[in-house]
Amino acid sequence: MLSSGWGRYPGIETTAHQPATRTALCRVLASTPASLIARGMGRSYGDASLAAHSVVMTRLDHFIAFDAEAGTLECSAGVTLSAILAVVVPRGWFLPVLPGTGFVTLGGAIAADVHGKNHHHDGSFSQYVDDITLLLADGSILRCSRHEHADLFHASAGGMGLTGIIVAARLRLRAITNSYIDERLLAAPDLDTTLALLTQHEQSTYVVAWLDVNQSGARRGRGIVMLGEHAATGGLETDCRRPLSVPLDMPAWLLGRPVTRAFNALYYARGARNADSHRVHYANYFFPLDALNDWNRLYGRRGFLQHQCVLPPAGAREALGEILRSVTASGLVSPLAVLKGFGAGNDNLLSFPQDGLTLTMDFAHSADSLALCVRLDDIVVAHGGRLYLAKDAAMSAATFRAGYPHWQRFQEVREKYRALGRFASLQSQRLGL
Repeated sequence: MLSSGWGRYPGIETTAHQPATRTALCRVLASTPASLIARGMGRSYGDASLAAHSVVMTRLDHFIAFDAEAGTLECSAGVTLSAILAVVVPRGWFLPVLPGTGFVTLGGAIAADVHGKNHHHDGSFSQYVDDITLLLADGSILRCSRHEHADLFHASAGGMGLTGIIVAARLRLRAITNSYIDERLLAAPDLDTTLALLTQHEQSTYVVAWLDVNQSGARRGRGIVMLGEHAATGGLETDCRRPLSVPLDMPAWLLGRPVTRAFNALYYARGARNADSHRVHYANYFFPLDALNDWNRLYGRRGFLQHQCVLPPAGAREALGEILRSVTASGLVSPLAVLKGFGAGNDNLLSFPQDGLTLTMDFAHSADSLALCVRLDDIVVAHGGRLYLAKDAAMSAATFRAGYPHWQRFQEVREKYRALGRFASLQSQRLGL
């Protein structure tokens, strides 16, 4: 079968194994002589979950133990974050860190060490994971944590499935009184104002800015800063939306320059007009795109590239200016761009977040957008930044090594647990891992 990531580029013919039990999972590993990679819902954007043999974990979606008094949960790796929320929210608990979609498996969230709008306060997903159960290359199953087999824990959290197959995990939840978020919108007419507002409101629990990267001159970098706090009152309803669907691949012009610029102008005007506080359900706040199934089809059959970088504080303003000017000069447009602040990184060897600013942009896939991403990568590396492995489809091995200084230590841990050559993806091969 032809398989791809969420960006639909690149694609590969793969044999997909779909075990429903741990015993079946072990049989797949034992009977597959070639290298393989675990795959969840396929929401990594590029080629991180692509290989000639993939182990699709979505049938391993079992809840193992839930302590509703202490707020601890143990699940199999194939359980999605949305499914977890559906169980724990009515009981007054919440996931401490959420990415931009609930259609991510627990195993995928750990493998990518996903982050959210609150990283500046609360860090990334793995910081609330107490231990991980891994299927190793020799067929044994091992539980690792910060206190037991710590080297394997810190290589696996953020390790993109390259140390072994995550089978299950235990994590800590956050107590809530309701399922609503009080959101406040602030309009910023240019990049400097956007940055100033992000800094001014960094005490807010959730902070993110939608950015219009398709403007030039005085309006370059204008945005809508979105602040969020857990509401004090309200019910404990879960996500009851009925998603719409994109029925077919859209024509390329739909997200071309005229339409994208017009949409961004309307979005900015709407945000500026509604710059006040309002209450929204957590699903609408954290997962707005989940209301539209198969939204990646909006980019057409050729798919899209998502470029996400993090830039250290010292040179972030200069680097952002260079990036936005490069986008303008390319003539390409990004229908979606997000800017937010990160706090300190953690001890995981390949986790993406580090202190600074992270910018995310989408570009329809083409030779021109691939060339633009190379230019953007050079800017990021020159300013001491790095790219997010879960979004990457094109970075070079040199760019990876410049951004992830612990990559050799990561390889040593993989060698210790005999993962080298056994767990591999198109991405790991491209990056020299």
